[in-house]
Amino acid sequence: MTLWEQIRRLKEETGAIIAAHTYQPPEIQDVADILGDSFVLAQKAKEAAASTVVVCGVRFMAEGIKILAPDKRVILAAPQADCPMARQIEPERVAEFRRQYPDVGVVAYINTTAELKAQADVCVTSSSAVKIVRALPQKTLLFLPDKNLGDYVRRQVPEKEILTWDGYCPVHNTVTAEEVRAARLRYPGAKVAMHPECPPEALALADMVGSTAAIIEYIGKESGEIIVATERGVTDKLSLRYPGRLHQLGEEADGSCRLTCPDMKLTTAEAVLAALRGLGGEEIELEPTLLAAARRSLDNMLTYGG
Repeated sequence: MTLWEQIRRLKEETGAIIAAHTYQPPEIQDVADILGDSFVLAQKAKEAAASTVVVCGVRFMAEGIKILAPDKRVILAAPQADCPMARQIEPERVAEFRRQYPDVGVVAYINTTAELKAQADVCVTSSSAVKIVRALPQKTLLFLPDKNLGDYVRRQVPEKEILTWDGYCPVHNTVTAEEVRAARLRYPGAKVAMHPECPPEALALADMVGSTAAIIEYIGKESGEIIVATERGVTDKLSLRYPGRLHQLGEEADGSCRLTCPDMKLTTAEAVLAALRGLGGEEIELEPTLLAAARRSLDNMLTYGG
C-alpha cells in the first residue's frame, strides 16, 4: 500500500479531514478534502462535520482555522512550516502605534500571526482588501504587514490615507518589471496574471492582478497562454489541466523556480501520515483571550466584506 493509499484509509478510519493550501505540491492537493487560500480553508474547515483537521500549509493558516473553529482539533502537519511575512511586524509595535494614534484604523492582512490579528480592527484577504478598506469608517488606516498589497489598495482607494510599514512576502517581492518585460518577449501574446503582493512597478505591467483564487479563475476562463506571476504551486497544479498554456515567472532552465515558498513545500506525505496517526504534527492551541481578540478582527472582516 502506498503512502497516499494509507493516508486515504486513515482519513476514513479517523474521520479527520485534510485542508491544503493551493501552494502545496500537487500530490498533497490531490489528497485534500478542502483546498483553497487561507481564509477559504478556515471557513470550510469550520463548516465541516469533522472534529479533526490536518493542515497542509503554514502556521498562520492553522491558527486561522483554530480561531474560527476553536472546538476542533487542528494539527499542523509540518510544525516547522511558517510564513516569514506573518512575523515581520511585532505586535508590540502596533500596540504602541495605536496608543499614539487612536483614531487610525489598523488593517491586518490574513497572512499574520494570531497575535498581530489581535491588535487589528479588521482582517482582509487579497481579494477582499479593497472592498473592506473602502467600507471602513476611518479615513486613515495602517495596513499590515505587506507594503506591496497596501500600495495596491492605496491606488484603488485614493480617498483614504493608507499607511504602510516595511513588511513584504519574500517570494512575491522578488518579481521585477524587467523580468516581466523579458517574459512578454519570450512568450508574445501571452497575458500576465500577477498577485498583488508583487512590487508596484511589476504590477503595472500585468494584464490581471488578483488573489490566488482569482488567478486560478482567470486561467480557467482564458483560452490563450498565460504568464503566471505568483508562487509556483498554482502553475504546478494547473499545468496538469492546461498543458502548454502556462508559463511560470521565475522558472530557471534546470526546472527550479525562484517563486517557490520553501515553507509551503515542507509538507510531505510522511508528515501527513504521521499527523493522521497521532505520531507527528503539532496540535494548535491558542490562549482563550488571544483567540477571542483575534476572532474579532476576522468577524469584522465578514461584516465589512460581506
